[in-house]
Amino acid sequence: MFEHILAELAAVPEVERTLVVSRDSAALALARDRGARTLSERQPAELNRALERATGAAQAYGASGVLIVPADLPLVNRQDIRNLVAMGTRPPVVVIAPDRHGEGTNALLVSPIGLIEYAFGANSYQRHLRQVTLSGARLEVCELVRFALDVDLPEDLALVREAQHLRRT
Repeated sequence: MFEHILAELAAVPEVERTLVVSRDSAALALARDRGARTLSERQPAELNRALERATGAAQAYGASGVLIVPADLPLVNRQDIRNLVAMGTRPPVVVIAPDRHGEGTNALLVSPIGLIEYAFGANSYQRHLRQVTLSGARLEVCELVRFALDVDLPEDLALVREAQHLRRT
């Protein structure tokens, strides 16, 4: 799934650079092999802190906005990413792709950087919505089916297999 997301991001002209943050040295090496920049996650591992650090690095590279795409989205393709990015072309804006349960955040675009604090974890979708309301930025919700299906549990893999089977037939 990680390689798939890296390839799809690399194929989107609107995504200038990909920055991978991880504590897994093999994942970081793979990302560099695929042309991404990397940032080693510090201990103790905490997703929101790691994303804040990565956002700071992206800002140092000259990024005006960030798109956060987790690696557990096996159905997302380059057109989905382009569609999400297109929703965020008029800053200040936050684009959120919720999970299929309407509880989690499966992708997040923030432009300009720093509009909201990251709130990934349980019920992140609602927490991100509140952050956007407080910021006064424009909110866009990206409700694409392929963004909605992330792999957290074994039954999610069954849904992925079913979707891939339907796509082939």
